[in-house]
Amino acid sequence: MASKTTNPFTFLQQVRAETAKVTWPSRRETVISTVMVLIFAVIAMLFFFAADILMGYAIEWILGLGH
Repeated sequence: MASKTTNPFTFLQQVRAETAKVTWPSRRETVISTVMVLIFAVIAMLFFFAADILMGYAIEWILGLGH
């Protein structure tokens, strides 16, 4: 198999050209997305915490370990 090699200067020019094509989010979009992720992470944390506590109580009740 023949491998194509590109010199570093050409590679950096190609990287710069591809990076210029990217549509970057605005600061406002980034902040809103970050806040949404944090809110949903907290909601998921609360859900799984409550589910864990409830299942723990149910297992203790079923096995009679709470007496």
